[in-house]
Amino acid sequence: MTDEASSPGRPSLRRMLRRGEPVTGVDATVGTAAAPDAPPPGRTVWAFLNRPFAIGFFLVLGGLVAVLLGMAVSQLVTVWIYIAFALFVALGLDPVVRRLQQGKLSRAGAIAIVYVLFAIFLAAVLWLIIPTVATQVAAFISDLPTTIESFEQTAFYTWVTAQLGDSVSSLLSELESLLTDPNNLAAIGGGVLQVGVSVVSTLSGMLIVIVLSLYFVATLPQIKQTFYRLAPARTRPLLGELTEEITASVGSYLAGMVILAFFNALFTFLLYLALGLPFPQLLAVIAFCITIIPLVGPVLFWVIGSLVALISDPLLALIFAGVYLLYMQIEAYVITPRVMNKAISVPGSLVVIGALVGGTLMGLLGALVAIPVTASILLILKKVIIPKQDAKV
Repeated sequence: MTDEASSPGRPSLRRMLRRGEPVTGVDATVGTAAAPDAPPPGRTVWAFLNRPFAIGFFLVLGGLVAVLLGMAVSQLVTVWIYIAFALFVALGLDPVVRRLQQGKLSRAGAIAIVYVLFAIFLAAVLWLIIPTVATQVAAFISDLPTTIESFEQTAFYTWVTAQLGDSVSSLLSELESLLTDPNNLAAIGGGVLQVGVSVVSTLSGMLIVIVLSLYFVATLPQIKQTFYRLAPARTRPLLGELTEEITASVGSYLAGMVILAFFNALFTFLLYLALGLPFPQLLAVIAFCITIIPLVGPVLFWVIGSLVALISDPLLALIFAGVYLLYMQIEAYVITPRVMNKAISVPGSLVVIGALVGGTLMGLLGALVAIPVTASILLILKKVIIPKQDAKV
């Protein structure tokens, strides 16, 4: 049936379109879509500019919310530090727990054994060291005047006085009065009450870290699985592989740092004992606490140990400085590669840069996490970024 037959007496739609005539009437809807209604004019930026009071109110409100969030984060810095230390302790103990699990122990049983042994070791160390250290600190303060008098009789003191004048004698007198007066020591620590508060807060912080690390070790597999599920399904295998390698390297790195610090403390104790220098137990404890910091720790303790030995005997201080410097070289080129080779692999230049940046930004915690973070970044570059760049042709 043609258009003429379907609408007699009226021109064909096809003929009107061929002639270029305007299409009117009912036939205009045939074969063509009706033009939609024009959308209502939208609200533009200019419409909001007509309300400056509302704009100013919302801008100020957003700024206040940002400031409050920043203050809340700054107030929680101590909590974040506790969490970070606890997580690092958990990652350091997790390899031991896994090895015990290989002996057909449940994870709960392995965690119980590890923490019981850790508690026994910590209690034994504190019981053996704290009384000795307290006694040696008291002896150091009481014997300081005699030690300074003996130092003033040495040829080294005579040479220094000849070079610098009477300022050396006045400096020693001020140092003696500072260290032998308990009021001065309390003033340095912010008062007796502040010292007590600091001790209590330190002990409570250690307890919080231990308890948090216990929870982290117990739930570490569940934490990892939850973290994997936050990523798209197609990237979960790669994310799981990277996470397992990073956590394993962090745990091995922390275990290696503890081993290196223990060897350093043992060497310091034996060297002080062999040279007849005072307070070997105290210096061994200080060596362990300081040298657990990578790179910076051994150098810092070398200065501290040499200064303490210098007060006792300049010749013995020189011997200690030389022997400990030799040990630092042996530790850097022999002991550290054997202990840390399987744990983590980072170029030496990046180790120095990472430790300096981490220590500057976050202090002790930053220095501890700098090398694992650097290794994690290198691992991501190696397994994610570089393959993507190689695939581009």
